[in-house]
Amino acid sequence: MQLHFSPSMRSITISSSNGFSALMKIKVAARHISYRTLFHTILILAFLLPFVFILTALVTLEGVNKCSSFDCLGRRLGPRLLGRVDDSGRLVRDFYKILNEVKTGEIPPDLNLPDSFDQLVADMKNNHYDANTFALMLRGMMEKFEREIRESKFAELMNKHFAASSIPKGIHCLSLRLTDEYSSNAHARKQLPPPELLPLLSDNSYHHFILSTDNILAASVVVTSTVQSSLNPEKIVFHVITDKKTYAGMHSWFALNPANPAIVEVKGVHQFDWLTRENVPVLEAVENQNGIRNYYHGNHVAGANLSDTNPRKFASKLQARSPKYISLLNHLRIYIPELFPNLEKVVFLDDDVVIQRDLSPLWEIDLQGKVNGAVETCRGDDEWVMSKRFRNYFNFSHPLIAKNLDPDECAWAYGMNIFDLRAWRKTNIRETYHSWLRENLKSNLTMWKLGTLPPALIAFKGHVHPIDPSWHMLGLGYQNNTNVEHVKKAAVIHYNGQSKPWLQIGFEHLRPFWTKYVNYSNDFVRTCHILDS
Repeated sequence: MQLHFSPSMRSITISSSNGFSALMKIKVAARHISYRTLFHTILILAFLLPFVFILTALVTLEGVNKCSSFDCLGRRLGPRLLGRVDDSGRLVRDFYKILNEVKTGEIPPDLNLPDSFDQLVADMKNNHYDANTFALMLRGMMEKFEREIRESKFAELMNKHFAASSIPKGIHCLSLRLTDEYSSNAHARKQLPPPELLPLLSDNSYHHFILSTDNILAASVVVTSTVQSSLNPEKIVFHVITDKKTYAGMHSWFALNPANPAIVEVKGVHQFDWLTRENVPVLEAVENQNGIRNYYHGNHVAGANLSDTNPRKFASKLQARSPKYISLLNHLRIYIPELFPNLEKVVFLDDDVVIQRDLSPLWEIDLQGKVNGAVETCRGDDEWVMSKRFRNYFNFSHPLIAKNLDPDECAWAYGMNIFDLRAWRKTNIRETYHSWLRENLKSNLTMWKLGTLPPALIAFKGHVHPIDPSWHMLGLGYQNNTNVEHVKKAAVIHYNGQSKPWLQIGFEHLRPFWTKYVNYSNDFVRTCHILDS
């Protein structure tokens, strides 16, 4: 850079070192400026201009050479000259570029990944990582943590499945002690109901409820909540069906804890003459076939490719492999017309429900010639419970399913159903149920996986009358975010799902709706340490 003074000293020209381009020309009026002032001005310019030149070069190198005006250049140089430089935008762009570069590359197997953010910072400080190495470490850490979270989620689901499939120690204790009481206490063996009330078991002027379960505590809650919520409990007759091993304990409970003024009958499956091998051959095969038993009772992780699924699908598969789905007790509902030949209309209840309202109006509902009064489960926004159609239960890639069923047909719920047994006896529902069970067994369970509802959806096709959803609220065993206010308003609440209220994995804020009907002052309940939570 050079300074040129005109002979008259009236102008000063600042030019580049090659002398070809003039950067600045200053005219000086001799009358208005002294030589001393001029000298000071020159010194200041000589000091500042190198910095201006350097900044101009930097901006040009950064791509600002596209600026074609002093205004554009000024907007870029101004903040730098004033000391207000913000490079955050450029740094973000550069870092994003580096992250894109390492996104697709392989992470070296010998790369030592930090276990925490603090360790990462310390490693960077000690080892002076460059940006690429930092980005690679960051990617490796994220992928490692994602794998660990995924593995933990699957482990949690497996543990929850085992907890849901097992019998809590207190409930097992209750069954054993009541069974022992049956053998040693005549009062525990007294006839249920008393002989003088036996004719009421087939009296259709009464409201007949049917409950099939091997859980004594759950059965007591269903019966107690129904009786306490009824406006006419003296009109209630409960038919409790259980298996042979639980019969003595179940009989003891209701003999020693009568649900007065309601009537309770307890029967074991071994006491029904109709339940023979000839009448239930398919269920006998379901319960005893080794392949089926291994599917429901075997190792649910062995051979499973967890990389090809997600936690939600895995949870659904585990739910479908609950051992209860091959229990005869779970299939008994399909034989109600034969087991109770003198009854005309009944309400069937699952053992994981609680009754909160008088159910006598259910007998007044006109089913319009249909067999099954049920709540439909395709009318809500809740995808876990109330958005279910046939596609959610069946494998429509199977030719028989694709040919005979509509994937968009609305599903309905088991758990609280009104059955018109007179209409049922005129149909072939049981035969259809057996036929489709056989086909699914032949196909190695490739048509559907989940329990008793899929074959019932087929068997009752065209025989279902929808009832108001307020009669039956589902999902209390699935969802922690269930609306408590909605629960309070429902006539029947259903803890369908793994998180049963009698299990440790039950949802704490939903459990009190169930525990309020448990008699914690009962000696057997206290002795078995079934605690009030």
